[in-house]
Amino acid sequence: METAETAGTEEAPGAVPAFARGLCDDAAVFPPGLMPLSQAVPAHREHERERYAGLVGPLILAAPNLGDLAPLLGQDDPLNLAVTLPAGPAQAGPALAAAAELPVALRALEVAVPAGTAPARFFAELDLAVRVAGEEVEVFVEVPRDERRTEIIDILATTRYQAKFRTGGVTAQLYPDERELAAAIAAVVTAGVRFKATAGLHHAVRNTDPETGFEQHGFLNLLLAVDAALRGPGSGELAGVLAERSPDTVASRVAELSGRRVDAARAVFRSFGTCSITDPLTELVELGLVQAGLIGPRSAKEKA
Repeated sequence: METAETAGTEEAPGAVPAFARGLCDDAAVFPPGLMPLSQAVPAHREHERERYAGLVGPLILAAPNLGDLAPLLGQDDPLNLAVTLPAGPAQAGPALAAAAELPVALRALEVAVPAGTAPARFFAELDLAVRVAGEEVEVFVEVPRDERRTEIIDILATTRYQAKFRTGGVTAQLYPDERELAAAIAAVVTAGVRFKATAGLHHAVRNTDPETGFEQHGFLNLLLAVDAALRGPGSGELAGVLAERSPDTVASRVAELSGRRVDAARAVFRSFGTCSITDPLTELVELGLVQAGLIGPRSAKEKA
């Protein structure tokens, strides 16, 4: 099997490989992690200083908590931040105004579609709400798991907005099965829409959680499903990719990705939210996909 030492000859020694760059958004403050913000901010800063920094996306924070950030930030080092809007577009204006007053680099807004809101109305409200946001701020629309999904994805294809799929949560019902998730991936690939995923992706490979019994998707399975969708298989075959439980099989298939296939897959699957940055990194090392030297704090000389 091709490993981190041999995969992608264009990679610099010790670099985060292309398939993993910016893959892990820092959702430390969300369940099940629930790290206090006073700890999450300095922890995120530390992640961005480590050898594995290339793996790390922005810190994710819910809009109602923006007011708690100011005492934790310095003026000379803007915090890379993504903000979730759980109540929908109505929260965008206040969130953008609050972020403008803080030393942050706002990277993304993640907007929920309120229950009962028709897609056309939602997008009209979203257009107005984010009109003052710069093009550098990505906007992800959380696609609901109901009859509105198809229409919302179709509209996303005509906008600059991207999709967000919820792939788990604190109850079994919040986990879409492999057939539902495969259909969603096939739909966005067909429509040319990028997406991120959130919740439930606690491991690299599909698994059954030993404590809860929940069937959990693997974040590498998602990457492989996107690659398969780009090559044309229907959602039935994608469901099989998502259901694959063999770490060796999944790792081998990821190691085979290179060049344009990696770039194309990651252009669609942008990132996923994780309560831990180091847990997925450790699993990638154990699978032979990332060099072990990326784990562990830098030496005092390097940090100086």
